[in-house]
Amino acid sequence: MAVSFILRTTKKTGYAPVFARIQTRKTGLNLRLSTHVSVPIQKWNLSRDGVAFNNFKQSEEGVKIFSKLEKIERALNSLLEQDVIITAEQMTGIIDNIAFEEEREVERKKAEEEARKIAEANRMTLNKFIAMYIEQISNGARQTERGLNFAFSTVKSIKSALNQFAYYQEHLGREIDFNDIDMNFYHEYTAYLKGKNYSINSIGKCIKELKTILATAEGEGYHNNPKYKDKKFKGTRVEVDNIYLTKEDLEKIKNVDLSEYEIGHEHVRDIFMVGVWTAQRVSDYNNISRENIKTYVREVIETDENGEKKIVSKEFTRIEIRQQKTGAKVVIPCSSELKAILEKYDYNLPHLEDQVINRYIKDIGKDAGLTEFVEIEKTQGGKAQMKMIEKYKLIHTHTARRTGATLMYLSGMDIYDIMKITGHSSPAMLKKYIKADQLEVASKIEDKYDYFK
Repeated sequence: MAVSFILRTTKKTGYAPVFARIQTRKTGLNLRLSTHVSVPIQKWNLSRDGVAFNNFKQSEEGVKIFSKLEKIERALNSLLEQDVIITAEQMTGIIDNIAFEEEREVERKKAEEEARKIAEANRMTLNKFIAMYIEQISNGARQTERGLNFAFSTVKSIKSALNQFAYYQEHLGREIDFNDIDMNFYHEYTAYLKGKNYSINSIGKCIKELKTILATAEGEGYHNNPKYKDKKFKGTRVEVDNIYLTKEDLEKIKNVDLSEYEIGHEHVRDIFMVGVWTAQRVSDYNNISRENIKTYVREVIETDENGEKKIVSKEFTRIEIRQQKTGAKVVIPCSSELKAILEKYDYNLPHLEDQVINRYIKDIGKDAGLTEFVEIEKTQGGKAQMKMIEKYKLIHTHTARRTGATLMYLSGMDIYDIMKITGHSSPAMLKKYIKADQLEVASKIEDKYDYFK
């Protein structure tokens, strides 16, 4: 049995293909198969014992040629030694595997790289998940824990907080992925936000929303990095000195002359006052329509002018709202002030953008003389600062809700009854809205309890 290599060409120069000649006396096998290797004819025909042939064999080209031929020879002989019936197809397959080994390795690596790129393109990254999450909460594909669509204002707040994470990556010049999240990231990210002079609550909001994203992605199997759960990895929040308006302030706003303005200012005043008397979020009180107004008739006991009590039927007007943020249903009795505003617009309040309300209500507050300075504590850039700011500059859409909740409390209304109107889930959450100062609280207590009389 033997494997040898020959050229089958009549040419004297140039390159020619090498063939493997395979012969065995035992089985009578006699094959000539192409090795797919080409050699320079003149150098191949040199004397095998000569220096010139040896130099060619050791050259870069020669090493490549003869190493491949030696592999073919060893592989074929190994098969021949097995003393089994061998076909030309088997021999050809062995030769092809060796001859095209480099090309196939290149193709294999190329295929692996393509597969890696496809896998990477399809792999869920932190930024991809954030984009998907925002899209889903925006279009209703992803809902709240209560099975409700996210309110527009909530989506806007989440997007704003997560935008800071995108800006931070632009600042670094690189992408941050799930496995990059650790305490070192937390410290550097919060330091970046402090450097932008953000308040503690703003920074806390950014961290809170990022943690929500990380927890949601982990729950859906997109990562298994638990470092964001470290108790030190938290969004800090402090109580803010948000103001409320007193009854005297509201009276001034109600009576201020707005004739120098367009009708929009009058609309804002009325919308804001509806917010006060309903103690709702702007997303709810700025969207009240006739559909929310319900009229009921029930019997009550009244005393007539002669001092006699009698049962009479009386009509009551209430506002029923399904709160956009929480989905909670609240029913608000209409005060005479509230009812007068609703009747003014035939129970269809005008709607204005939040930014417009925030801008116009400051104009109204200033003209109403709410220019006294209020001391406010603000924490920005990691530093607490006390600032004196004119009261009207602190009025915004949410002031109406805080004012309504506070005035209800000061009127002696039970805190659990207030919760039924505001939609707060706990007294602790509601108390954050009650902004009465200590003197007003003391007056309320004195009026309520005989102990101080």
